[in-house]
Amino acid sequence: MTKPLISVADLAARLGQADLQVFDLRHDLMDHSVGPRAYEQAHIPGARYLNHETELSAARTGKNGRHPLPQRDQVAGLMAAHGIKPATLVVAYDASGGMYAAHLWWMLRWIGHERVAVLDGGWQAWAAAQLPVDSGPVSALAPLAGVRAGEPLEGTVDAAAVLANIPTQAFTVIDARAANRYRGEVEPMDPVAGHIPGALNRPNVENLTPEGRFKDAAQLRAEFKLLLDGREPQAIVHQCGSGITACHNLLSMEIAGLNGSRLYPGSWSEWCADASRPVAKG
Repeated sequence: MTKPLISVADLAARLGQADLQVFDLRHDLMDHSVGPRAYEQAHIPGARYLNHETELSAARTGKNGRHPLPQRDQVAGLMAAHGIKPATLVVAYDASGGMYAAHLWWMLRWIGHERVAVLDGGWQAWAAAQLPVDSGPVSALAPLAGVRAGEPLEGTVDAAAVLANIPTQAFTVIDARAANRYRGEVEPMDPVAGHIPGALNRPNVENLTPEGRFKDAAQLRAEFKLLLDGREPQAIVHQCGSGITACHNLLSMEIAGLNGSRLYPGSWSEWCADASRPVAKG
């Protein structure tokens, strides 16, 4: 089983291997040109850029959130266009503490690809180690034919299931947004402030050390066990603003050995697009 994190030293030792593909996920939700510009200037050798707005999101309807999840076979087709085979080790990195890389990690597992890891410390750790970089685009590949998604390794729930769960609390929602957004004090991204009734809050930045690396498995396990308060990981559903940073919490639970939680991909941006859905504050 592939470990969910890989160090810069381990990745550097693997560069050039035929069964490796690195993806650059650098992105900025407020300025979508930041990631592509950074990639053009410098990236890990051989890395290919993936855009969260144009490649890793489906069409937006105004009701399905800011980053709607594509169909599984669409994601499989995108990976096939980059030459990803079942035996390929995919490594994802960003410059945002792993929040975008964790989303790709989850998406690949969702389409049944087990060999995927997030670069611990991301671009900053690679640069700090003064490891080699390239600039400009990498060469195109001949896409693989007839590729379809495999059996999912990650699960989802939809808005209807989250709504039906509010009175029963058969599962518990964990909101990965900043605490002031969860409480409804501010909302910089979506038209309604607040949170899903019954949701707990675990800001995804709490998964990281001050140096921007993931906390070790023991510390993450202790912190999540305290939050879960006896709940089983399989009874946890993660959400955030649009389904991206929720994957950071899901990944962190996997690092901690707390396996089996699920994702609500539409998250708050989808939830609050329907005025009939209840909103909590505080």
